[in-house]
Order: sequence, then C-alpha cells, then structure tokens
Amino acid sequence: MQQFGPIMIVEGPNNSSKVPYSRSLFIDSDEKVLIDSGGDPAALMDIKREHGIGLIINTHYHPDHTRHNHLFPDTIKWINPIEFESSLSVEGVARMNGVYQEWGPEGVELWKKNLPQEWVKNLGEISGTYEYEEEYSFGGVKAVFLHTPGHTNGLSCPYFPELGLVYVSDYDMTSFGPWYNGTDGDIDAFIKSAKRLLDLDAKTYITGHQKGIFSKAEFKEAMGKFLAIIEKRDEKIAKYASRGITFEELSTMGIFYPKKALEQPILNTWERSGIRKHLQRLGLTVEEAGPVYLNAR
Repeated sequence: MQQFGPIMIVEGPNNSSKVPYSRSLFIDSDEKVLIDSGGDPAALMDIKREHGIGLIINTHYHPDHTRHNHLFPDTIKWINPIEFESSLSVEGVARMNGVYQEWGPEGVELWKKNLPQEWVKNLGEISGTYEYEEEYSFGGVKAVFLHTPGHTNGLSCPYFPELGLVYVSDYDMTSFGPWYNGTDGDIDAFIKSAKRLLDLDAKTYITGHQKGIFSKAEFKEAMGKFLAIIEKRDEKIAKYASRGITFEELSTMGIFYPKKALEQPILNTWERSGIRKHLQRLGLTVEEAGPVYLNAR
C-alpha cells in the first residue's frame, strides 16, 4: 500500500482500481478519514480494525466511488452539496443518469427493479455535506475540496496543498476517455475543470482508476491525449450526422461503448445521453424517429 506522508492509497481488488471499483485515500492522522469507498473491501476493513475510520467523504455519488459505504454503518458520511439531495432517492439518481430523460417513468421503474440494493444503501447512509473551496484540517492534514464539474455537476477533487497532492477522481486518463454521459455531465465544464487541475501547485496526481499515480509532467502529457478523445468523438458524430441518419441509428454506432455493450440498458442510456451532448456542442440535430422504450433484459 503506497503512502504519501499521512495519505495512504487503497487500491481496488487484485491491486486493480478498474470500474466497478475505484481507488480510495485514507488520511492516517489524529482524525481517520476515508475518501471514496471503492477500494478493496478487505483492505478497507483492515484499515478499520487497525486504525478506525471516523468519517467517509465521497467525491461524488457514482457507485464505484460509494461502493463500500455500507460496510461502515456507524461511520459518518459526507458528499458534495450539489448532489446530496438528489442522491438520496432512486428517482434523483435516475434523473442524474439520464434514465428518466431517455425512457420516461416506465424506464425508471424498470431500472429500479434491477438496481442493486447495496447501491441504494450506500447513498442512503450519507448524512451530510462538505463545502467547496474551504480549507479543512483533519488532524492537521489540510484539505480543500475543489469544485471540478464536468464528470458530474457536483464532483469534487480533494487537494492537499501542503503535501502537493491532489486526488483527481474520474479525471482518470483511461483509454476510454472523458466520461460526462450522465444528464449532469457537461463537456465544456469537463475541459475547464481539467485545465484547472493542471494549474494547481501539485507534484502528485492520483486518479480514481487505472494507472493511478502521476507526476505533474506525466499528468499534463496524459491530459492532452485524454481531452483529445473529445474532439475525436465530435468528428465521428459529425461524420455520421452528415449522412442524414436518425438519432436511433446514430445511437447504435458505438461512439462511446462497443456496439455489443449497448445491449446493456444503462450503457445504452449513457451512449444516447453522451451523443446528445456532442450534437448540442456541434450545433447539430438529427431526427428522433419516434418513441423508443427500454426493454427489460
């Protein structure tokens, strides 16, 4: 387990922090604080036994970052103030994920039936919020929760100025590219937040997934390639739209996800939502081709 001063890095299972897990940070000071609970559950329970965990802070509501909240039923849990209210209800999460917007009330009801109850519990146990841009001290470890919207509207990136370290969550440099496919995601905000992270006085960048630890120079180089994927998506969508195809046809082309993966309803939903964002960004519209309903699988 790597450590930067009082900050311990907790990887996902099998030393991998791929979705549906995420990397967690543990502040080992006089106050014991866990940031995101997507790490290896065995490692997290070891930390609880050996050190104790007095507070869990979630950067945002996505299930890979709140995954193991339920393992700590007696621990106080916070999330950012923008997502707090909406994340407490299944209907609120459905709206933030595009389920309601794409499929209406029928789609939400179907989604609810297939939703793992642990996900609901993980969010339901969150009882409070932190403030953006204010300096906190956890046992002498100073932290600022930067508001970095784009991936979600409320996402925060915890920055430890005295340690020169920032946890950049889902600005994660994966080959998939930037993810802003929920209804609460925003492409332009994603780019703006990414540039803000590059301007920080930080020497160590820790992502929520994949490679994990970057120097500032490495992060800057990786970010250029990461953001370039947005332009590639623009080009691909513009090319297809120029052929006069319908939105339904466009949503099966595999812009974000492999075509086979689009058989999964939630990935299909995010594919459609992401395409809509690019069409708006490009100033394009395509015909919807009538009502479509989410089929149970």
